[in-house]
Amino acid sequence: MSTLDLGIGSQIRHPKFGKGVVVETDASYYKIYFNFTAEVKTIARDYSNFELVEKKEAEYQPITIMDIEKAVDNVIKKNQPKPESPKVEIAQKWIKGMVTFSPYNPELSNKEVPIETFFHKIVMVRERLRVLEQNINNHSKLDDEDRIHLQQYITRAYGSLTTFNVLFADKADHFKGAGGKED
Repeated sequence: MSTLDLGIGSQIRHPKFGKGVVVETDASYYKIYFNFTAEVKTIARDYSNFELVEKKEAEYQPITIMDIEKAVDNVIKKNQPKPESPKVEIAQKWIKGMVTFSPYNPELSNKEVPIETFFHKIVMVRERLRVLEQNINNHSKLDDEDRIHLQQYITRAYGSLTTFNVLFADKADHFKGAGGKED
């Protein structure tokens, strides 16, 4: 039977299940309704132990260019990188500046970091807090009380970061604490 291509409505006789009718097909299997057991069984196309009673020609739906284009579009959409976070700009006065960390002990050396690098790290912390906030809000196993409790920690974290608001060019990008006010 492996060389036969049975269409829907083809009838076969199975040694165990008796007479059946093909009700669905795919590349590897036939789904066959057997009257004796009143069940649909999935049988591999290459199964050779059933006998053909009546063959119906398989109906093929041709694939159009439009079908291929839709499939390719879906694959591209699923694999596109996620949209980037909105561009956050550093205040003009800090561009090309340096952040200097000076230890109390004068025998130890200072650490300097370009302010743009430092600013980028702060923005990334904010973005990760936002993702965490979304995950908390959409988590299926958290109840409202747990969500509120965890949200309070995030709000406090935002409040702790208000010190860095001086670095942002746009006031809309500033961190806001519990009261929605900047410290």
